[in-house]
Amino acid sequence: MALASAISAAAAPCRVIVTRPAREAQTWADALQARGVPCETFPLIEIAALPEPSALESVWQAVPGHLALMFVSANAVRFFMAARPAGLPMPSCRAWSTGPGTRAALLAAGWPEGLIDSPDEDAPQFDSEALWVLVAQRVQAAVAASPSRPSVLIVRGADARGQLAGRDWLALQLESAGLQVLQAVAYVRQAPELTPAEQSRARQAVREGRAWLFSSSEAAQHLVQACPDLPLAQARALATHPRIAQRLQQAGWGRVDLVPAAVDAQAESIKSLA
Repeated sequence: MALASAISAAAAPCRVIVTRPAREAQTWADALQARGVPCETFPLIEIAALPEPSALESVWQAVPGHLALMFVSANAVRFFMAARPAGLPMPSCRAWSTGPGTRAALLAAGWPEGLIDSPDEDAPQFDSEALWVLVAQRVQAAVAASPSRPSVLIVRGADARGQLAGRDWLALQLESAGLQVLQAVAYVRQAPELTPAEQSRARQAVREGRAWLFSSSEAAQHLVQACPDLPLAQARALATHPRIAQRLQQAGWGRVDLVPAAVDAQAESIKSLA
């Protein structure tokens, strides 16, 4: 009986801490839990509306002229669509997303499915590179057919200081292909203010060997800023992208495992880890 218990304990997957913003964290944790991965949430990015959402009204007026709107996240979709001026019709241009969560938000907002470009739900990676593979040919055709430079609007978040959040890789690819790239900030990403109890919980999680799941290196930065005494050399992390894994390793995390971005594959990967 004792041997059976020991084998069962050894086979049990590690307990995972989902660090996405609160809304997405619970949904993701529930999905992993349903697939046999014990989970809890610890949101490390707070999402807030712009101080002046009316700033998006002029951006909306120019939407019909764009080849496509690229949304960096589901939050970009929700906040941008909420700012649509009354009486303005739904856009008829294409919408781009890098993952299924953003695609689902577009569909929920009423964007026609046939106008959405997004990697498949079982794609090995959800990032700008995967999206570019899908849209590159259409972009090149549009540039060749247009007498002027077509434009793409990237809708994203900014940090509390107004600095744009996210990478510029896709923007550089689009500009190199001959497109004009415009940026619109639809929401604010900021660090949460952790209570003493939450800081204590974070330290306990590290001591107990729980695995922090990061789909953004920004979340890891917020954790270290809020808990500067966290023993990172003892800490364990799961990263959904090689770039995130590299940054965690450089920051001194003791163990960093790379896991797939898609929930089914991610759950199986986590359950296979010792």
